[in-house]
Amino acid sequence: MVKHIVCFKLADATKENAEKTAEVLRSMEGNVPQLRSIEVGVDFLHSPRSYDIILQVTVDDEKALEAYQQDSYHCGVVKKHMHAVSESSVAVDYYL
Repeated sequence: MVKHIVCFKLADATKENAEKTAEVLRSMEGNVPQLRSIEVGVDFLHSPRSYDIILQVTVDDEKALEAYQQDSYHCGVVKKHMHAVSESSVAVDYYL
């Protein structure tokens, strides 16, 4: 199994925008077949080093991660939204 984690800093980190963006990320459940699990969280601390949203997904292997990265829903809906609202992001991928 592979865990894919992305932390996002939003250009507009209002509570409303963060919650809307979290819902867009959560919408991958049931729409992206490679996902074995998904978790989305919104930061409440808002410290200078905090990111605003975290996405954690689990996929079967590297091949599934590559397919997830190319999935039409992930690219056409989620990535499109995230590129429009994010200021920056960091990611890590690792084996469980």
